[in-house]
Amino acid sequence: MAAPEISNCPFEKRYPSQLVRDDAFFMSLAYNRAIDAWREDEVPIGAVIESGGEVIGAAHNRVEKSGDPTAHAEMLALTQASSRLGDWRLEDATVYVTKEPCPMCSGAMVMSRVKRVCFAVPDPKMGCLGGAANLNDLPRSNHHFAVTAGGPLEAECRELIQAFFRVKRAGPGEP
Repeated sequence: MAAPEISNCPFEKRYPSQLVRDDAFFMSLAYNRAIDAWREDEVPIGAVIESGGEVIGAAHNRVEKSGDPTAHAEMLALTQASSRLGDWRLEDATVYVTKEPCPMCSGAMVMSRVKRVCFAVPDPKMGCLGGAANLNDLPRSNHHFAVTAGGPLEAECRELIQAFFRVKRAGPGEP
């Protein structure tokens, strides 16, 4: 039996002031991308990549729609950012993501040499920036970046993800 479709997202997007481009501003943009994911019946995770105060990549999960297990928000945003800069090295970039990145995404961030990662919700089961493991701490790695865990909008991002899975588990016709 297929999981119920839940495109009617009960969460509202945020409209942060453009005047202050801080962690809360960029995490709000990532949160909005997570809402876009919910509306497409994808796990609601969003990512935004910033460099020099400008967004150079932004995406949400597209695994279900694309049938591609690598179509995580972070991976898609990294590809956009690299394309926009014309370089795979994202040395001045900060990645904002609504949930702690998995092993694949964490590894891609190490490989792309980002400056910093800021995530809202820790993931003790699959997170690889301090949750289940920490790829950023590999002693022989050629690159390490700053990490801000439990960043801005942690409570909002957690509620969004938890609500999505509550609806998914409830099944058709149940609240």
